[in-house]
Amino acid sequence: MTRMVLSALCSHWWRHPGQLLTLVLGLSLATALWSAVQAINAEARASYDAAAAVLTPVDQPILEPRDGGRIPLDRYVELRRAGWQVSAVIDGRARIGNTFVTVMGVDMLSSPALPPDLIADDAAAIAPVDLFSAPGVGFVAPETAARIGAKTDGPRIEVSDAVPAGILLTDIAVAARMLDRHDTLDRLFVLPDRSMTKRPLDEVAPELRLTQSTSGADTDTARLTDSFHLNLTAFGLLSFAVGLFIVHGTIGLAHEQRRPMLRTLRALGVPVRTLIWTVGGELIALALLSGLLGVAVGYVIAAALLPDVAATLRGLYGADTAGSLSLRPSWVFAGLGMALAGTAVSSIDSLWRLKNMPILSGASVRSWAVAAGRSARWQAAGGALLLILGLIAILAFGGLIAGFALLAGMLMGAALLLPPILSILFTKAAQRARHPLAQWLWSDMRAQLPGLSLALMALLLALAANIGVGTMVSSFRLTFTGWLDQRLASDLYISTESDHQTAALRDYLTPRVDGMVPIRHVDTEIGGQRARIYGIVDDVIYRNHWPLLEAETDVWDEVTKGEAALVNEQMARRLGLGLGDMVSLGAAWSLPLAGIYSDYGNPNGQVIVGLDRLLVRYPDTPDRQIGIRAPPEELPSLMADIRERFDLPGNAMVDQATIKAMSLSIFERTFLVTGALNVLTLGIAGFAILTALLTLWTMRLPQLAPVWALGLTRARLSRLEILRSLCLAALTFGLALPLGLVLAWVLLAVINVEAFGWRLPMYVFPLDWLKLGALALLAGGLAAIIPARRLARVPPARLLRIFSDDR
Repeated sequence: MTRMVLSALCSHWWRHPGQLLTLVLGLSLATALWSAVQAINAEARASYDAAAAVLTPVDQPILEPRDGGRIPLDRYVELRRAGWQVSAVIDGRARIGNTFVTVMGVDMLSSPALPPDLIADDAAAIAPVDLFSAPGVGFVAPETAARIGAKTDGPRIEVSDAVPAGILLTDIAVAARMLDRHDTLDRLFVLPDRSMTKRPLDEVAPELRLTQSTSGADTDTARLTDSFHLNLTAFGLLSFAVGLFIVHGTIGLAHEQRRPMLRTLRALGVPVRTLIWTVGGELIALALLSGLLGVAVGYVIAAALLPDVAATLRGLYGADTAGSLSLRPSWVFAGLGMALAGTAVSSIDSLWRLKNMPILSGASVRSWAVAAGRSARWQAAGGALLLILGLIAILAFGGLIAGFALLAGMLMGAALLLPPILSILFTKAAQRARHPLAQWLWSDMRAQLPGLSLALMALLLALAANIGVGTMVSSFRLTFTGWLDQRLASDLYISTESDHQTAALRDYLTPRVDGMVPIRHVDTEIGGQRARIYGIVDDVIYRNHWPLLEAETDVWDEVTKGEAALVNEQMARRLGLGLGDMVSLGAAWSLPLAGIYSDYGNPNGQVIVGLDRLLVRYPDTPDRQIGIRAPPEELPSLMADIRERFDLPGNAMVDQATIKAMSLSIFERTFLVTGALNVLTLGIAGFAILTALLTLWTMRLPQLAPVWALGLTRARLSRLEILRSLCLAALTFGLALPLGLVLAWVLLAVINVEAFGWRLPMYVFPLDWLKLGALALLAGGLAAIIPARRLARVPPARLLRIFSDDR
């Protein structure tokens, strides 16, 4: 019996191959976008873990300063003499060739961070003396070596697959020369005790603490980029949901079209349970097939987007990830699981209707509309409930997860409310219409709504996402560009190789430029988080250009005299600081907060104090950067003179225009992935409308045949079909516009604040709305062309047969 039932069910797909293709493609596209996002995230996480395993091996005891500073070299010597078996480590960012990398210097003889297969067989020519003597040897991953390019100075570069992307691993003496760090260390690895008596740590180095390193998943880099990956996951889920609308609609239409066959099977004695299990097995097989296809397509999409994601993470967060994609079982099985789960969610309604279907129930658009009308109230109630739950989540709990819960409730609630709202609009329009044809058209649109509602919901979500994300990105771009103009007030930025060279350069430039400001800072820990403290001098660059969000009256006088501090918006929000609050900058050092400034793109905390006050606290603060104000027309000759006189490398001087171009380039790459997902989501929504119209047009013949018999030509009916599709697209866009603007506000005022710590002003871009509206109309029009063409060419005999059918 099962074989007979399965053969009967499969005969439907043989008669409707387009419907089968729609189901497979819909689920494949949904799985593809989700798998692509998960593949990108998995690759990034794997890179973070690999880098963490090198920087700090898991479960490795380490000694580090309690205040987040650095360890003097003398303290390392004292610990060794006191019996502590420790291995020194220094690390920092440095420019090597054409890119910035994390330079990690370790003791090549004792460090537990050395990968066992660091030196490959083909690199056996490396002599031990090469590792420790100038210029030294630096080990990098293949993709890092490609980014470095043809460098002119620094250590000899050797390629090793054992080194994570973005890290240059070398001997500590070589790293000290590269970073100009000859008297301080970052941390100490505690080696296994070799039965040596050692003095207590509190006696030798009370300012240090002994800690145990954690797993790579808990690294600062992974936590820092959590918001980015959560954003990608949210877009992946949105795309998956839009794709499921296609699957749900196709399964529902197939169920309605198979009602006569299912009714016949029931009448022949096939149990309902057998039908349900057979249909369920059929859907599972299709889900596995579609899932495998979706995972394969997702791999291709992820491989195409991963280089830009890596560039984004490197530019925004300094987080290096591999630029190539690996096939990992985690996201492959996750993709198949999502395909099965999505199919189950999409088919549960149809299986329930199959279970409760009366034997004498027929299939018609009218019966479907009546059934849909009975559930409209429940659907509207569900949509309103989701909206309320989203609001409760953000008001009661707060945080990034609650922000995304608000987004999910808002989007899904609005999607569920769309069909009831359209139904009310169509009913009111039909009541107000005077011409019989107009009355029929509005009533027919209402009757077709159950079959098109899922496709329209998909279009609503895609349009709202495009409006919301587009508004956010454009607002960010406008704000970021203006902010760069304020922050980059100097015309030229110069990095030197030593404090002595900086002093000589300052003496040389004093009579030749309009002004100079030192750029000096120290890295520390404030409030349990990484932070950087800058010391500034009194200069018009800060007074006239620095972008302050909140400030006291004499803010710059107080700061430059060392009587107050400024913090960036991120730190103020994380620590809950307001004007007048005391900012703890270290042991026995606190200053009142005199101002808060915008610092877009920086995920870490930042503080500004008077330079004199900083040097009292940190007298060894490096003096390696200066900003110069000079007439733009004199910059080329000035840069040439400086390079010739002080023998500076080409990357040591960067003009304002170059920095702005680099910053805006990073900005554009940052939103490339979300933009691509937006385009793909909108494309899926357009495909959903097309498939819905294609599968509905045969079921519409019983409604169209009487109108044709009353005198409307097939050509006119075809034009009305296109007009109907355009009207539905226009109405959906009209409802998506306010939803998209609310989405943009949530992204800017809630998600962005929780994820990054700063809030952006919201701007509106009506011209972009017009373009997107035209695109929505184009999608609706193109989707209706094929069914309209079929309707125009349907033989009159087929329309006449409608009157003899039992439907």
